Amino acid sequence: MNKLLLTLAGGCLMLTSFAQKPAAPSAEAPAPKTEKAGASARTLNLDAQVVTKGEVTIKGQKVPYKTTAGTIPVWDEDGKAIAGVFFTYFERSDVNDRSTRPLVISFNGGPGTASVWMMIGYTGPRILKIDDEGYPVQPYGMRDNPNSILDVADIVYVDPVNTGFSRTAGKDVPTAKFFGVNADIKYLADWINTFVSRYNRWASPKYLIGESYGTTRVSGLALELQNSHWMYLNGVILVSPTDLGIKRDGPAKSALMLPYYAATAWYHKALPADLQKKDLTDVLPEVETFTVQEYLPALTMGGALSDQKRKEITAKVARYSGLSDKVVSQLNMDIPASFFWKELLRDRGYTVGRLDSRYLGIDSRDAGMAPDYNAELTSWLHSFTPAINQYMREELNYKTDLNYFMFGPVRPWNNDGNQTGENLRQAMAMNPFLHVLVQSGYYDGACDYFNAKYNMWQIDAGGKLKDRISWEGYRSGHMMYLRKEDLATSNEHLRQFLKKTATTGTNQPQPAKYGGSK
Repeated sequence: MNKLLLTLAGGCLMLTSFAQKPAAPSAEAPAPKTEKAGASARTLNLDAQVVTKGEVTIKGQKVPYKTTAGTIPVWDEDGKAIAGVFFTYFERSDVNDRSTRPLVISFNGGPGTASVWMMIGYTGPRILKIDDEGYPVQPYGMRDNPNSILDVADIVYVDPVNTGFSRTAGKDVPTAKFFGVNADIKYLADWINTFVSRYNRWASPKYLIGESYGTTRVSGLALELQNSHWMYLNGVILVSPTDLGIKRDGPAKSALMLPYYAATAWYHKALPADLQKKDLTDVLPEVETFTVQEYLPALTMGGALSDQKRKEITAKVARYSGLSDKVVSQLNMDIPASFFWKELLRDRGYTVGRLDSRYLGIDSRDAGMAPDYNAELTSWLHSFTPAINQYMREELNYKTDLNYFMFGPVRPWNNDGNQTGENLRQAMAMNPFLHVLVQSGYYDGACDYFNAKYNMWQIDAGGKLKDRISWEGYRSGHMMYLRKEDLATSNEHLRQFLKKTATTGTNQPQPAKYGGSK
């Protein structure tokens, strides 16, 4: 499986404290060095880094920076190094005081994929060469990112164990220490503690950003960092969020996909003429209202629904989804996502992409219930794999014979105990400074935009946190930043979120508290 799973795990985190690791590495992990990683064997030096320098122009301003690429160990309870986690750390080098400069800690998802996607596709100073809509171009290569957030924040991209160049210390290390929602959160929180200490970032405003399963990861990490490491964040950014352990079985699971179906049908000009002539953002509120007020109750009633009402709801679902009345009726108004990807453009001879429904695929036969393959993922791997290997080995000078795992072996993965949405709520309740930004692509069918909104509603059922949770939508898919226009817009939303939440907006320090006298 890959970084873009729908059925995902979360974390039920203990509220106890764990002992911090000693400041100095154990004997099994040599002291950190600035050096080239050895290329003599397919083994990983668990604690070695290489430093390079660069400069990028962001929003018309030259930004010099230092890049550190390398590993920091993961230790077990006895202080023994059991794995090396690979990271790429970008620091703006003309900043003297980092106490007010944000640190953004970035993860991708899967579980089982590296941080490559957001590093060279979204927020980093160098991004891969693709066309304006995100399709591969040759020759492969890299270019400067004029939209990077490096002008306002330092960024560290983290590859969990068995992704990128990260590996265990040996075959005898139990993988259960890493491959599960709770284990993943626990060891990565400990690793973040070590990183922040080594690079003297305790005073900095700190942020977590995750994409796809990475949103499950960072939602759990927000509470784990508070409860086990006494590290309090200013923000958590959820890019194309998963379900965060929030249950939505039965009618809710089925109904919540309809706004995404409508967005996809609009893009492919498959809606009725009166809807098609409207802008996407004018169509979707109408579909969202129908979904909550009529479609969800109708699916809940099931066989108790009157024939007349069933006919009315079926017609509206067909109208908004781009499918025929007959097909919707045959499905009892419940449209499986995989069937939608196959059916919408069946008469045109195409399937639509799961992660980004702008992408088209061609199957061996038009008949069937699901597409043969993910057209968008194939395209993305085509773009990213050559670029990240070239970038690491040639530009950042990280020399190794290890394979860079775009998708690494992390199975079996323990999905038990996913309460990461609740973990995030608890972290926000306990920390008045903690804000959340959600970013979604309208054409993402794996982690769709309306389910992301549903997450927000359920996390904050009492409405007490709504002034600290915001949502932004984009006219692209799961990796909305691959579209040139959305790359600029989404980075600017990040930039403004960081500026807003890293300071109080005044020259006077503000206390973290609720209510009370002025």
